[in-house]
Amino acid sequence: MKELKIGFLQQHNISDASVNIQRLSEGIADLATRGAQLIILQELHNSLYFCQVEDVNNFDLAEPIPGPSTDLYGELARQFGVVIVTSLFEKRAPGLYHNTAVVIEKDGTIAGKYRKMHIPDDPAYYEKFYFTPGDLGFRPIETSIGKLGVLVCWDQWYPEAARLMALQGAEILIYPTAIGYESSDTPDEQERQREAWTTVMRGHAVANGLPVIAVNRVGHEPDPSGQTKGIRFWGSSFVAGPQGELLYRASNDKEERIVVSIDMHHSEQVRRWWPFLRDRRIDSYTDITRRFIDE
Repeated sequence: MKELKIGFLQQHNISDASVNIQRLSEGIADLATRGAQLIILQELHNSLYFCQVEDVNNFDLAEPIPGPSTDLYGELARQFGVVIVTSLFEKRAPGLYHNTAVVIEKDGTIAGKYRKMHIPDDPAYYEKFYFTPGDLGFRPIETSIGKLGVLVCWDQWYPEAARLMALQGAEILIYPTAIGYESSDTPDEQERQREAWTTVMRGHAVANGLPVIAVNRVGHEPDPSGQTKGIRFWGSSFVAGPQGELLYRASNDKEERIVVSIDMHHSEQVRRWWPFLRDRRIDSYTDITRRFIDE
């Protein structure tokens, strides 16, 4: 058995980024003290989810990588000897910005980064205004605790992204996330959406024989424009095993700091029982790269 202790922070953010960062730092220290080796933060964790509106002033929230946040979280990683998955608003160049996950090695250095590939554009989720689609591909990041297949939020709906990570040796799939309820939806519709979100990622776990971790923010964040009633982020962060089994699922309305142990060797057994990679008909999938097959 190869045990990996995974810690995650499901946090409610406020408008004061310094307070959010302070609380994240305290949470990282707490999880590390409780034995976490890998700590995963939610999507765009330093600030409110600013994509509820299209406002050019929000670009001031972006920063270079390396930059202040990688320095700060790098020092925490070094101090506590943990690997940290961060999620940052990257300023790559004037007018060029990405939604970027950065993995910090336990010595404080940057192990690698992933730029979000699938960018949504829905009411209250105006991400195409802010983020250029990633250009680093779907490539796992090598760390001292294993190969991490890091994706971000909207990527979670796409089995192709999870599969490409798995085919390149990812040992675990990780999704920092910011997703929640629209207030006009009925309670039944809200629950269907939350369950679909959980189900699709558990499906990625099953199809690829890998553990999956999704870390979502929680609580209500207002719409600065007043056009909507804001977003109530549904939390429900979870850890699933390689057969899709839920090892832990967090509250849908409360903050949590959780450490979950998983057996990293179990994926090998599961893939022997269910050899989905063996049975793939790669000779018959050439059309998968087409936008739509209408001939």
